[in-house]
Amino acid sequence: MARKRALSAREVDALRDVGMHWVSDNLYLQIREQGTRSWLFRYWVDSRPKVLGLGATKDVTLAQARDKAERLRIKVRDGADPAAEKKTAKAARRAEQAVAAAASVPTFEECAREYINAHEASWSNDKHRAQWSSTLKMYVYPHIGKNPVNEIGIDDIVKVLKPIWTTKPPTAGNVRGRIDKILGWATAMGYRTGDNPASRDGPLMHLLPSLSKVQRQQKHHKAVPYKEVPAVVADIRKLGSTSANALLFTILTAVRTGETLGATWDEIDLEAKLWTIPAKRMKAGAEHKVPLASEVIALLESLPCDATGKNPHLFRGPRAKTLSNMAMLQCVRGVRDDGATVHGFRASFSTWAREQTDYSPEIVEASLAHTQSDKVVAAYARTTFLDRRRDLMQVWATFCMGR
Repeated sequence: MARKRALSAREVDALRDVGMHWVSDNLYLQIREQGTRSWLFRYWVDSRPKVLGLGATKDVTLAQARDKAERLRIKVRDGADPAAEKKTAKAARRAEQAVAAAASVPTFEECAREYINAHEASWSNDKHRAQWSSTLKMYVYPHIGKNPVNEIGIDDIVKVLKPIWTTKPPTAGNVRGRIDKILGWATAMGYRTGDNPASRDGPLMHLLPSLSKVQRQQKHHKAVPYKEVPAVVADIRKLGSTSANALLFTILTAVRTGETLGATWDEIDLEAKLWTIPAKRMKAGAEHKVPLASEVIALLESLPCDATGKNPHLFRGPRAKTLSNMAMLQCVRGVRDDGATVHGFRASFSTWAREQTDYSPEIVEASLAHTQSDKVVAAYARTTFLDRRRDLMQVWATFCMGR
C-alpha cells in the first residue's frame, strides 16, 4: 500500500471545511466554526487515540508544525505520552505558583501588626491602644495568628470566639470587631477576597448566640452612699499619704482614676482654679475642663513639687512617675470593707447632685465628662456649663468636707 502524500502549504491553505483534516503523519489541521485554525498532533496509547495541541496556524508555520510532530512521534515511539507529560508539567507549575502565592500572603498576625501601625495614630487613648495588642495576643494569635490571612474562614472565627463568647461577652465583642477590621484591611490590601467571616451581620450570627442575650448584667462599681461620703473623706484625710491625697482629689473633682494618675502640673491653673485635661487622656477623646473648688486648691498647694522638674505629675509613686492603679483603691479598702470602689464616688456625686441640688442633669453629666447619647442634642450643644459647674463642684467639695 502506497504511503499517503503529505499536504503542501498551498493545499493546507485551501482547506475550508470545519473539522479535523489530515496533513501528514500524526499532524492534523483543525478548523472551528469560528474560523480559527490550529495544529493537532494525534497519536495512540494502548490503542486509545490522544490529541495534543501544537498552536494556532497564525503563530506556527506548517514547517514548524511538522518539525514538532516529528519530534513528538519519536517520543511516542520510545514509549512516552506527550499529552500526559504536558498535563503533569502544567500541574507542577500550578503547584509552584500556589506555593509562591502562599508565601507572598501575610499571616493574620502580620496583618494585625500592620493594621495597628497604620491606625494607632488615631487612637488617642493609651489604654485602648494597649488593649488592641493584648486582646489579640491573648485570644486570637494562639488560634489563627500563623494562618495565611487569605485562608481564614468562618470556622476559624468560631474557634477563636466560642471559648469567650458566653463567659466574657464584652471582650468577645471587642475581639470580633478587631478581627473584622483586620480582615477588612487585608481585603482592601488585596491579600484576600470574598466575604468577611468576622462580620457581625454574616454567617457568624447564625453560629453563635446573640451577645445581647448572653451579656451578663453589668456589675456597677460599688459606690459609697452619698450621705456617708463626708465620713469617708474625713477618714481618708487622716491617712495623709500620697495615695490618700490622690483619692481625695479624685473624689472632690469627680474624675476617673486614670485622669488623676496622669494629671500634671502644667494642666493646672491655680490662679484660674481650673484643671484642663487634654483630649488624649479623656475617655471620650475631647478636652475636659474641671473647675477646682477652694478645698482642691488648698490640697494642691500642700503637695510637694519636684524641684528637678523630672516628674511633672501631681501624685508621684515611690518608684515610678505615677501611682499605681491600685494605690487609691487600697486607701478605700482601708476605710471601707463593703467593696466600695474609687470609680463609685462618681456615682455618689451624681446621686447627690440629682437628689440634693437643683442643678440640671445636663450640668451634672457635663461635670462627669459624659458624652451626650442623643446625637441630635449633642450637635446643638454649644456650652460646657463651666460657670455653673464651678458652683456645683464648690458645693460638692463643701459637702464632702462635712461643712
